[in-house]
Amino acid sequence: MMPAMSDLIYPRSPRETMDGWHYLPRYVDKIRLHLAGKLHADYQENLGKAFDGFWLKAAGLTHEQFVAVVKNSLTDGEVCDWVRKNVKRTAGEKDAHWQDVLSRPLANDEAAVARLKMRKEQAGIGHRDDIKCFADMLDADEKRI
Repeated sequence: MMPAMSDLIYPRSPRETMDGWHYLPRYVDKIRLHLAGKLHADYQENLGKAFDGFWLKAAGLTHEQFVAVVKNSLTDGEVCDWVRKNVKRTAGEKDAHWQDVLSRPLANDEAAVARLKMRKEQAGIGHRDDIKCFADMLDADEKRI
């Protein structure tokens, strides 16, 4: 049984970093919540996909591989150590991943632009011009901005 919205535990902001990777702590939180049976239904569909998938692609890992890493670690420090040892990427590659996340929706992707507009309206923040990308939307929807 899924937790009610009042029991919703938000994963960390996509802006949080681990070993120089933006977004990674959020993905770790989602995996830990899923393993504990506490990941809200709203997050289930994109677990290991969407922005999680962007990170996996940049890191050269599969969702299953990374779930095993998180499952076999008790702390963020252990996950961070594993990533540092096993995912060799330059600061430039890590920054390119983050810039890719921040660029979504792509200006020429009409469906994604429309989806962001719809999500803002559904969340009651359609008037907020400061919400320009999906990372902003996550922070706004989860009451951080």
